[in-house]
Amino acid sequence: MKYRHSFHAGNFADIHKHVTLLAPLAALKRKDKGFAYFETHAGRGSYDLQGASESAGGADRLSERKWHAEELRNFDALVARFRSSRNQPHAYPGSPLIAAQELRPQDRALLSELVPTEARMLERELEAHSHMRVERDNGFERLRAWLPPKERRGLILIDPPYEETRQDFQRVISAIADALQRFATGVYAAWYPIKEDREVRAWHEAFASAVSAETLVSELWLYPRDSKVALNGSGMLIVNPPYQLAERMQIWLPELQRRLDVGHPGGSSARSLSD
Repeated sequence: MKYRHSFHAGNFADIHKHVTLLAPLAALKRKDKGFAYFETHAGRGSYDLQGASESAGGADRLSERKWHAEELRNFDALVARFRSSRNQPHAYPGSPLIAAQELRPQDRALLSELVPTEARMLERELEAHSHMRVERDNGFERLRAWLPPKERRGLILIDPPYEETRQDFQRVISAIADALQRFATGVYAAWYPIKEDREVRAWHEAFASAVSAETLVSELWLYPRDSKVALNGSGMLIVNPPYQLAERMQIWLPELQRRLDVGHPGGSSARSLSD
């Protein structure tokens, strides 16, 4: 596997993914009872963005202005706390370290990472978090063993590398369709790249045919959706979305898109997959 998320850490897609991730985490925390958090492709957990070119259009612009939407203010504050705690002004938390800041003592996390060097770095990052465990394995395969969680409440983040885009699209469909048979009430969040609009639309149709559960589509794109650039936009499919998540996204997504605008025709959308 050639993919290393460190090359892309802190870019606009990361910002979209991580702000989105905070919403279901917050929703699950509204009840005192603990929940489980699973990641299928966790990465190393923390990144140094100094000199990282892709972060110039994402994380480097987080604190340039004041945010209006609560979700964006909360994420900006989380990153600021993370940097302050390490005294590293260019540090950026990946999703495992975001979850580590949000999980309570009664919650737990299982994180899968296949690349040994990345898994070792993640283990070191989480040494102080006894309720979070790293497994060096294929996350798609581990998901079968993880579910259903004993807590009967949980959030599953699926974020494969998409080196083989079509194959990973199908793997995500298969993984979620199978997982719902084991854990029907879980919240599933699957990130995906927007590189070619026709391919994304075909995948959405295939997903809707295979997964009957309510699914929210959240997308942000900074370039026309069929531009010949490496990455036009970022998408998240959220199965069993928490109450009012779509309504809140319709507030903060346009603000985020405007602040990250690079001068090309872009946009954002939050809608039901069935629309």
